[in-house]
Amino acid sequence: MAQFKYEGRDVHGRKQRGVITGISKREAILKLREKGIKVIEINEVPETILNKEITFGKPVKLKDFVIYLRQFSTLLKAGVSVVDSTRILASQTESKALKKALADVEEELRAGNPLSAAAAKHKRIFPTMFVNMIKAGEAGGNMDETLDRLADHFEKVHRTRQKVISVLAYPFIVCIIAITVVIFLLVAVVPTFVQMFVDFGAELPAITKFVLKSSEFMQSYWWFVILAMISVYVLFVLLKKRKETKYYIDYMMLRMPIFGKMLQKAVLARMARTLSSLFSSSVPILQALTIVADVVDNEVIAKVIEQSRDSLERGQSLTEPMKKHWVFPPLVTQMIAIGEETGALDAMLAKVADFYEAEVETATDRLKSLIEPIMIVFLAGIVGTIVTSILVPMFDIFNQIQQ
Repeated sequence: MAQFKYEGRDVHGRKQRGVITGISKREAILKLREKGIKVIEINEVPETILNKEITFGKPVKLKDFVIYLRQFSTLLKAGVSVVDSTRILASQTESKALKKALADVEEELRAGNPLSAAAAKHKRIFPTMFVNMIKAGEAGGNMDETLDRLADHFEKVHRTRQKVISVLAYPFIVCIIAITVVIFLLVAVVPTFVQMFVDFGAELPAITKFVLKSSEFMQSYWWFVILAMISVYVLFVLLKKRKETKYYIDYMMLRMPIFGKMLQKAVLARMARTLSSLFSSSVPILQALTIVADVVDNEVIAKVIEQSRDSLERGQSLTEPMKKHWVFPPLVTQMIAIGEETGALDAMLAKVADFYEAEVETATDRLKSLIEPIMIVFLAGIVGTIVTSILVPMFDIFNQIQQ
């Protein structure tokens, strides 16, 4: 919700000043009128650290955005105007960021601006793909169909992404649990046995000495270990934001054993699905390739797509640069080449997307069944090693006592 500083007069003619919140200037004025204040001047308060709404990640969840697209399409099919549809959706959506953006879009629409131009001013809310497909829908007069196509696209992309995240999240969570358990054992449990070993003067095996040294280090520098983990994560995020370093991170992720192939299929599915949706909405091919390079979220594939766009500009084939790169399997290049020759590029890309989405679903299910027992054994192995390092010298001590 934005804040607005106003100046006006009440029903008795007395001056009134203050601050009011609202999703738009229009709503703020209506609220003041309901209070009996006639507005003389009203201005939005600039955002500062104190009044800015802090968001992590994307301000609008993909689920909320898909619901918005579906509802928008339904309202247009029912004969409701774009302006009224936007007003209705702004009042119904649960997403604060989307509510505010739609309120601004409504004002732009009432001022006579097209929806695509109004949405383009909110780049964090409305993706570039949305803006360009809406622009094509406005030109073709098929906005409802375009919105349905967009909803289908984002639903399928979201489903594939969630599949990949669920597989990658499992080993990550287990590793965090393993590190937490190890720190707890080394800091809270192992030190209780140290004095006993010293008192009995037991001969300690190498593994026990290593665990005790690790325990001493962890007790003194546990904060350093946690700080190092956080620093590595922050560094990774910062490197991912820089285009130059992101290329090498994406390259290494695609080359990872086990997970690399799955990630490659997921990115190819997203690329094919996005291109197919853009071509179906009559977005010019060069513009579509530029959009895909921006939204594919993988610099390795984005670079090849940019080379394909340059190849088209020179009058050559779209698939020429793709054939020379290992990241594009023959299936993709052959299907795109057939689509170029037959003029059914959108249909061929849709088939490629369907194929790789199914492949990702199969791969994630298979990996889940393999990863679970491996990670359980991994966690048990770490904890078991620490426990064994304590138990072995204790058996020696018990033998000494009995003798």
